[in-house]
Amino acid sequence: MTMAESQTSNARANGFSVRDVSGLIGLTPAQIRSFVRSGVLRPGRGMRREFRFDFQDIVLLRTAKGLLDANVSGRRARRALRKLRSDMRSARPLTAVRIEADGSSVVIREDQRAWNAESGQGHFVFANPLLKQAVAQLIEPGHLFDELDPDLSSDEWYNLGLDLEDISPVDALEAYVRAVALDTSNADAHVNHGRLEQMRGALDEAIAAYRAALVHAPKHELAHYNLGTVYDERGQFESAKQCYLSAPGVADAHYNLARLYEIAGDELSSQRHLRRSRQLEGERAAP
Repeated sequence: MTMAESQTSNARANGFSVRDVSGLIGLTPAQIRSFVRSGVLRPGRGMRREFRFDFQDIVLLRTAKGLLDANVSGRRARRALRKLRSDMRSARPLTAVRIEADGSSVVIREDQRAWNAESGQGHFVFANPLLKQAVAQLIEPGHLFDELDPDLSSDEWYNLGLDLEDISPVDALEAYVRAVALDTSNADAHVNHGRLEQMRGALDEAIAAYRAALVHAPKHELAHYNLGTVYDERGQFESAKQCYLSAPGVADAHYNLARLYEIAGDELSSQRHLRRSRQLEGERAAP
């Protein structure tokens, strides 16, 4: 093993050092430490109490670098990133959102929703995909877990899967498989496992994962909705409809129900579900 390979393996197992991150992203070690002091990052510690950064830290720091390159002040960038981190639910990976400069503003975008990071006001934002190549280049699919702690819990494997989805889907899928192997009642891991199977066209495996989630969490609306989309894709419309009806809080479930009722000639039910879909979308878009 070369020195570079040894350093990469060590980073995979224990997190990335300040020097690793500086080389990957282009921020100076002083800048990186300033983001830690300001509370933007809460890295782990190595055996010598040195900072060790994980994938979400790298995503956040790479975004910080983009803001600084766009002439956003360090103070404003830190404030926006700190607010984002405090606002995000613990189960939601930071890779699910984008943070961008739009003129003098800092804008956060999630799916089709965008808002000002400081004021919370809705915002239109230019497309500028969050770059992940620096992290992706460290990961060889299928080998990420070779030197990880074998005693990770089910929740830890699940959270690792969340972080890896946009970087290495192969490894994310494996993380969810390991999560449910350790705890079959981890319904969220079953759902995410099923979604990744569905995305790669393995529909039987996706159905099995969604059903496993529902065994342990019968009211899991996302499991019902995702299962409905598989039946929908297969043309099993009645089964799809029942699944969608079991996900009353999911806007897309109502949108799909509107389509299925329209196909069946039930215009009244179609319009009712279309209105409900729009209402839920509006509630989600509200700052």
